[in-house]
Amino acid sequence: MSIEIQTVMVIGAGQMGSGIAQVAAEAGLYVILHDQTDAIVQRGIDQITINLTRDVAKGRKTEAAKQAILAHIEPSTQLDDAHSVQLIIEAIVENMSVKCELFRRLEAIAPKEAIFATNTSSLPITEIAAVTTRPELVIGMHFMNPVPVMKLVEVIRGLATSDETTQTITDLARKMNKVPVEVNDFPGFVSNRILMPMINEAIYCVYEGIAKPEAIDEVMKLGMNHPMGPLSLADFIGLDTCLSIMEVLHEGLGDTKYRPCPLLRKYVKAGWLGKKTGRGFYKY
Repeated sequence: MSIEIQTVMVIGAGQMGSGIAQVAAEAGLYVILHDQTDAIVQRGIDQITINLTRDVAKGRKTEAAKQAILAHIEPSTQLDDAHSVQLIIEAIVENMSVKCELFRRLEAIAPKEAIFATNTSSLPITEIAAVTTRPELVIGMHFMNPVPVMKLVEVIRGLATSDETTQTITDLARKMNKVPVEVNDFPGFVSNRILMPMINEAIYCVYEGIAKPEAIDEVMKLGMNHPMGPLSLADFIGLDTCLSIMEVLHEGLGDTKYRPCPLLRKYVKAGWLGKKTGRGFYKY
């Protein structure tokens, strides 16, 4: 059995959060887009507007449809706005203690039947659920970046996640025009357990002087038919995010094959985080 979701609060108005808010509004949901300041929320709404304007220019949407989607999104800087929503999707920093603190605060605000979903890319759902009194209503809903374009949503059950919660989120992902794939709760899930060691290995190839970043990316694009090379992709994701996911894999699985490359650590310490800082394996 599944519950039809009509109201959702997306917490975090960055690249992922604003993308999630957009696809939720496109699916006809009433969306509250929340972040700590008006400026951050406005930046998220501006990005959604840019995406929708591009769709109108390319004939994929009408101007009326664009305005209707934007009308479904309400800005918020008060966590208390969660008091009447059916679903909360958290898309904040990839840090366990910060996420747990957020869900603890939401416990006292959100309706007792509200589902708590996290867009974490690697952290254990079971551990996040354990800080709430509703572990059966806590689930992973891992979108891919950029959210409006990428079809996959990993639906991750914690130990206590109910069948009804899983079905509700699976149905909602389809309503958002996504393809939900159910995955069990292990570090990195499936996507990042496979992707991040590949990126890490590509970084080792640079570190050991085997080839230049351009050559490594060319090999994977032309030889393996990847649309983007692993080092370009790492820059796009953010090298700090790649490092934190590798650390989760290394700690959670205890295998040396997940040890982050020293060069990755060095770049992060230097503030070379990829596209968002203008420098990573490439200059932007």
